[in-house]
Amino acid sequence: MTVLEELDGWQRELRAQFPIIADRPELAYLDSAATSQKPQAVLDAVQRYLTTTNANAGRGTYTWANATTALVERTRTRVARFLGDPAPQQRSGVHFVSGATEGLRAVARDWLPRHLRDGDEIIAPFADHQANALPWLESQQLLAERGVRVTVRELPYDPASHDYDHTALARLVTERTAFVAATHVHHVYGGDMNVHRIRAAVGPAVPICLDAAQSVGHLPVDVGTLDVDFVVFSGHKAMALPGTGAVWARNLRGPEFRPGGWSGTPNTSGIASLEAALDWLDTAGPDRIQRWIVALAARLTDGLRASPAYEVLGCQLSLAADSAVQHREGIVTFRHRRIGSNDLGFVLSSHGLMVRADEHCQGRAGETESSVRVSLHVYNTPEEIDRLLAVLAAL
Repeated sequence: MTVLEELDGWQRELRAQFPIIADRPELAYLDSAATSQKPQAVLDAVQRYLTTTNANAGRGTYTWANATTALVERTRTRVARFLGDPAPQQRSGVHFVSGATEGLRAVARDWLPRHLRDGDEIIAPFADHQANALPWLESQQLLAERGVRVTVRELPYDPASHDYDHTALARLVTERTAFVAATHVHHVYGGDMNVHRIRAAVGPAVPICLDAAQSVGHLPVDVGTLDVDFVVFSGHKAMALPGTGAVWARNLRGPEFRPGGWSGTPNTSGIASLEAALDWLDTAGPDRIQRWIVALAARLTDGLRASPAYEVLGCQLSLAADSAVQHREGIVTFRHRRIGSNDLGFVLSSHGLMVRADEHCQGRAGETESSVRVSLHVYNTPEEIDRLLAVLAAL
């Protein structure tokens, strides 16, 4: 029995819980790397909060204000537990932000300058999403304005696998390497970037900041196993509302992470949605979600590889469903060899197939030519993949 056959009943039950999906079966939403759809439980939680205890957090002593403050603190603990923090908030901390971009910039602005000295080096992934590249250059500039010189080096890649080149990384590390930024799952190639090998390459003392925007909510994330110092993610890609995300900080290497400035009013409705989303994901099972979307991605890549008209990006050894080195997640990116990707995106949209077709916010060392990205979640079905392949085959 295949994974898709084994989990068919489970998936159908979950798919029915997404109103925007269930109400429009003629459409196929295939852009979950940009934002996920929201289950009814999340929508209900937000409605319940806004109609029963909506207030500001930490600003009053009346019942609604106390309930909102408790919600915010409870969700901090909920995030830590969801990420597998072995001792949530005994030393680590969870801080709410508007999304992964703001979270990475908060680490770059509020923590990293306090950690670095003149002559230190940062290693950053310039072929990943620019949200995990630009903040470290910003930090370098902030320090330069104070007379502190810091070098930013490029995290090396293996051109064949599109994974990080962990051997080259080990050679790049010096006694002045003070910080490494990395990505958990690549937003274009869909590959798990083998973060455990980064820790082995850089040693036990160097802080690692992980962009987990494409992993949290799509697969199990365990900070104890990953051994990183920061995990940053966007709630809206994990079935919560837009405008919410979190920075989890281990607070073992370097100073304690404290966001700078006056925090102001938190996005309390977004935080309510995040708590509900994590509850929903835990009930559904991140391991089963991962198995489902990886199986769908393999079905799509097998179909694309059967046509000489298409080029699939990423590691060619990890594309087939029966690959022994399969470490792809639920993202498949490709090009037609004659039709431009933007035009192809319009064609697919006309058939009710919603994909992303552009340069995907790549960093300066990433892909410069546009491509079509299909990104999957638990509400997607084998039938949608087959519809997509049928349209692509007819072009």
